[in-house]
Amino acid sequence: MGEIVKIAISPAVQLGGSLFTPKQLGIIGALLGSDAKVEMTPFKQLYAEVPVEKRDIIQAELEQSGLEVNPAGFVTKSLIACNFCRGAEEAGLKAAKALNEAIAGISTPTPLKIGYAGCALGTSEPLIKDISVIKMRDTFDLYVGGESKGLKTTFAKRLHSGLKEEQLVPAVMTIIDFYKEHAKGKEKFSKFVDRVTLEQLQQITASV
Repeated sequence: MGEIVKIAISPAVQLGGSLFTPKQLGIIGALLGSDAKVEMTPFKQLYAEVPVEKRDIIQAELEQSGLEVNPAGFVTKSLIACNFCRGAEEAGLKAAKALNEAIAGISTPTPLKIGYAGCALGTSEPLIKDISVIKMRDTFDLYVGGESKGLKTTFAKRLHSGLKEEQLVPAVMTIIDFYKEHAKGKEKFSKFVDRVTLEQLQQITASV
């Protein structure tokens, strides 16, 4: 048996949330084979193991069907977004798509979950994600440091409020880059936020 690599498969960020079509599910099954085991993760991605030599071909066919393929493991996950129930424009679908395109699949000291909510209802549970964006009318609030694992849930802290759409990707990327550079080993992001302090993160993102 040749070398195996794990990939993360996810649907596009879209109205209605994390939606797979029957055709896409059929393509996944055909490409992976009847004996494959596919894991549904808590961050709305499917994990599957594929032969290294077939990875590029499989990825290309999955992407051609409208799916996204990213590395699994210690990376930023695809954006965990809401269902955009208030509509594409009001809930900021364009901003969410741009954010997902920028952040998905970046190597990080530990896996990073990045959330998005199109309104204050927060149906995507943004306050228990590592980094989250919440749309508030015509601007966005940015939160950091949420943690859902363990018996004591940690809620994310608000880092900035009133951000414009064009500030979102630079702000989030600045945080990710800072984490990659200054994390101690496999330091959890929530602990990293506590160590470096919210104030320092506010300073490094103040000019975006």
